[in-house]
Amino acid sequence: MKFGLIAGNGRFPFLVVEGAKKQGASLAVVAIREETDKLIEEVADKVIWIGIGQLGKMISFFKKEGVTRAIMAGQVKHVQIFSGALPDLRMIRMLWNLPQRNTDALIGGVAGEMAGEGIELIDSTYFIQDQLAQEGVLSKRKPDALEQENIEYGLKVANEIARLDLGQTIVVRAKACVAIEAMEGTDAVIKRAGELAKGKLTVVKVAKPNQDMRFDVPVVGVPTIQTMIQAGATCLCLTAGKTLIFDREEMLKLANDKKIAVVAAKRETNLD
Repeated sequence: MKFGLIAGNGRFPFLVVEGAKKQGASLAVVAIREETDKLIEEVADKVIWIGIGQLGKMISFFKKEGVTRAIMAGQVKHVQIFSGALPDLRMIRMLWNLPQRNTDALIGGVAGEMAGEGIELIDSTYFIQDQLAQEGVLSKRKPDALEQENIEYGLKVANEIARLDLGQTIVVRAKACVAIEAMEGTDAVIKRAGELAKGKLTVVKVAKPNQDMRFDVPVVGVPTIQTMIQAGATCLCLTAGKTLIFDREEMLKLANDKKIAVVAAKRETNLD
C-alpha cells in the first residue's frame, strides 16, 4: 500500500517520512510551496510542489501515484489561507460549500474531497505514535503551588477556547489569562505574553474536545521551550496522548537545564 503525505512546515513531515521508512512504507509527498522545507526532496521518495490552494492538482497527483491513504503533517499557517493565495476551481467549489471557514471546516472539506476520490485521510501520528506525550510530569521539576493553580485555571479557559476552535494555547500568570492563541500559532502567543507580563508565566496547550487526529494535532518541541525561556515562562502543560513532542530528549534536557516544569494531563481531568 502506498501512502500520501501532505507536508506543511516544520519538523513534523520529516518525522513522518522517517517513521514510514522504519516501517517499510512508501510515501508520495505533496509539498506546499508557501510552507514546506525544500529539504523534503532529499528524504522523500517522490515529491510534487503545489500552491496552497491547488486542491485539484494534489488529488490528481495522489491518484496517479496510487495513493489510497494520506497523512497531513506540519503546520500550514492559518494566515496563509487568507493571504491572497489563488485557489483552483476545485478549491473554490469546496470553499463555496463550507458552512464556515474555521480550521476544522477547511481541512474537513479537503478531507471530504479526497474521500470522494477514494483517498482516506488518516491519523497524522500513524507512523510516530511513540512521540505522543504520556500522562504525568515529564520534567525533573514538578509544577510548584502557583504553577499548579495556573494550570487548573488555564485548563478551564484553554479547553473552552479549543472547544470554540479559536486556538489551543493560552498563557497564564497568577491565575489570570495573559494571552490567547488565535491564528498566530503557539510560539507567537508565548512571545506576545512575554511582552505583556514578565515572569512566572504558565503555558497551557490542549487538544480539542473531540480532537481529530488527522489534522491540527498539538505539537511542541525545542522551539517551544526556547520561546518560553525568552518570555519568562516557567511551566508547560500539555494534553496527554494527544500532543506530539518532537526531539523529546533534547526538549526535556533544555527544560530541565532552565528549571522549566513540563506536565501532561488528560484533557478531561478536573483539577477542582
